[in-house]
Amino acid sequence: MDPQLEQARDFFLAGVSDYQGRRFESAERNFTASLALAPGRPSTLTNLGATRLKLGRGDEALALLDEALVADPDNTDALGHRAMALAELGKPRDALAAIERALAINPKLGAAWTLRGTVLRDLGDAAGAVQSYRTAIAHGADSELLGFYIAGIEGSATPDAPPPQYVQSLFDHYADGFEKHLVEVLKYQAPQVLAAGLARAGRRFECALDLGCGTGLCGVLLRESVRHLDGVDLSPNMVRQAQARGVYDEVTEADIVVFLRDVAAHYDLVIAADVFIYVGALESAFARVAAAMKPGGVFCFSVEAQAARDLVLRRSFRYAHSAAYIERLAAANGFDIQSVEQHAVREDQRVPIAGLFYWLVKR
Repeated sequence: MDPQLEQARDFFLAGVSDYQGRRFESAERNFTASLALAPGRPSTLTNLGATRLKLGRGDEALALLDEALVADPDNTDALGHRAMALAELGKPRDALAAIERALAINPKLGAAWTLRGTVLRDLGDAAGAVQSYRTAIAHGADSELLGFYIAGIEGSATPDAPPPQYVQSLFDHYADGFEKHLVEVLKYQAPQVLAAGLARAGRRFECALDLGCGTGLCGVLLRESVRHLDGVDLSPNMVRQAQARGVYDEVTEADIVVFLRDVAAHYDLVIAADVFIYVGALESAFARVAAAMKPGGVFCFSVEAQAARDLVLRRSFRYAHSAAYIERLAAANGFDIQSVEQHAVREDQRVPIAGLFYWLVKR
């Protein structure tokens, strides 16, 4: 083999390894080096485009994927990534056209059917989304994840919890732009409301835990009123951003309930802002929080509010909980309700989402 082509292959394989390991900056460097040595390779263009999409550079990704498709019009990988880029750039109908083109080439692509379902859901076609998800399952796509999507759309059943891969991938994907979007677009106020309630009590805390800490919005507000502050989050990208913020004494990457299993009863403050909407049934969470807290400690959190059942999974794929359910869990786990307030937790399609904010005290 030509030494230059062999070196291009080595860079390409290193890029694939980096991509699979979610080392996207390194993957970009390797694919770029491979492309410089072997210009125009559709597989390299496709992988570099997919990588830049992961890095949040949709326009650059789209240009590379279009170039790959000029060289190889039947490249279904390039079509799939092109559809994802178009969807992220706010062009769902163009994305749908790319997906249909891929499925015309190979109608058994589970990933393409999955993406079709998501685009149709975003376009308001619930029936089409469900049909696409069911077809994706028939072609080997993740049945647990897509079953969760179907349950959220149809509302016929409420799973006790989302699949772990859903929550982790959701926040890993949006970590870089998450805070700006949440605060500026969705008018997210949960950390401010919870922190204000704590401030009114005028109390300082010895050891606090921020459950589902995300990028650290709560940590910034709590830092001055706590001696020691821990954070825990399931998303590796969120954990990195929280650590970089410099307000936590320690941040752990873990499922919150799993993390709490190994925690001794030493926290006098536990906060969970906009977290339980991604947890579902809260029996285990409340029991573990109670076991991790000192008597007299404060447990404060927000939930999306509804009154129909204990919990429901909404079409947003977020859970909403009833006041009666929260009050029952509080009493069963040794908490007194110090205060409860109603506020919007965020906006969805510019419509305020009603929320309940609780401040509980451990007996």
